[in-house]
Amino acid sequence: MQPSTDIARLIEIMAALRDRETGCPWDIEQTFETIVPYTIEEAYEVAEAVETGDMDDLRDELGDLLLQVVFHARMAEEAGQFSFGDVVTAITTKMIRRHPHVFARSEADTPEAVKAQWAAIKAEEKAERAARRAARGITEAPGLLDSVRRGPVLTEALKLQEKAATVGFDWSEAAPILDKIEEEIGELRQALSSGETDKVKGELGDLLFAVVNIGRHVKADPEEALRATNAKFRRRFGHIERVLSAKGEDLPAATLERMEELWQDAKRLERVADGEVTQPDGAAPSGRG
Repeated sequence: MQPSTDIARLIEIMAALRDRETGCPWDIEQTFETIVPYTIEEAYEVAEAVETGDMDDLRDELGDLLLQVVFHARMAEEAGQFSFGDVVTAITTKMIRRHPHVFARSEADTPEAVKAQWAAIKAEEKAERAARRAARGITEAPGLLDSVRRGPVLTEALKLQEKAATVGFDWSEAAPILDKIEEEIGELRQALSSGETDKVKGELGDLLFAVVNIGRHVKADPEEALRATNAKFRRRFGHIERVLSAKGEDLPAATLERMEELWQDAKRLERVADGEVTQPDGAAPSGRG
């Protein structure tokens, strides 16, 4: 089988990988649930390629993300639910319907008018989806938070809190949330002492949710804040690796105290670079903080 620019070839490859007799053992045993983490990971890798401006990487990552779509569609086809062609039909139908100003006569000729039109069409689609669910016997009344879709968990937590705040379920200021965070830390300590994994997991989730809440109150997007911290951690740990390598020291053999010393040195160098502090040559690394 040869590579091709035709999407049909990718669909054929996935079908071959999932073949119960001659396919790949790993691909065959996958389910929707086991593939989801890879789908999310590939979406983030697309975002990273965009952020770095690496077009070669973006091309490859888009291919990996497309493979995830084909993978899910193949499993659905095997289950008799839908095929890749149905996925394409669904999205093309949606795009044509949501852009009447492009594909039909419409008065929406400004970004604001397009957004209002988009919202109205989505509302119509939501009503139609509810009708289809009712036809299948699903008649639950939608709740306030049902419009918040699943996504990156920090962003999902933020949107849930924003939606609840629209009806007054919210803290009036940021300060009490700090008390809530301290309360959650105490409960996490208790859970840790109990040794019960499920309880620890639950209390950790409560703590993270509270931290997102204070970020919302101070206008700090949690995804952006944590992404910046991740980047900072990468830089500082990279400094540890570079210094150890330059001195002929082995990273796995380095003590925690040695790595902490270099971590603090990385922090000092960042502060000097940012103009926050001045540091004479030969000065010792700063203390923890």
